[in-house]
Amino acid sequence: MSPSGAMPGGMGGMGGMPGGGGGGAADIPEEKEQSEIELPETIPDHVQDTPDDDLYQRVVESLREIYDPEIPVNIYDLGLIYHLDVGDDRHVDVLMTLTAPNCPAAGVLPGQAEDAVRETEGVESVNLEMTFEPPFSPQMMSEEARLELGFM
Repeated sequence: MSPSGAMPGGMGGMGGMPGGGGGGAADIPEEKEQSEIELPETIPDHVQDTPDDDLYQRVVESLREIYDPEIPVNIYDLGLIYHLDVGDDRHVDVLMTLTAPNCPAAGVLPGQAEDAVRETEGVESVNLEMTFEPPFSPQMMSEEARLELGFM
């Protein structure tokens, strides 16, 4: 684990796990494969200034199709996506967390998120990293998610 709390190397190694990313590290350019995603200053991604880029918006929409099996809110609005970076080379870095380190969906959600981004039209490669710093809290949810779950 890196000092930032992110696990280096992405989730490519989850290919053999149920629901894990199928493509592994094969689709990550060599210079991107071991890059470490820096923690953003403001998290989660939905509260940051986001690019008005068509590919970025398609990636967000793809992530909004993934739901935590225990919570009826998508992982983007739930606040599990801390950072998205879509490069000019159409490589996408994703930094995400889970609601808790021992989350029952830990073996499934990261792989589903990686697959959703990889399958987004226009994406060339994906590097998904997990972090638990800072830990998830309900304040990270979008206003819509808090309303849906009765936090408002």
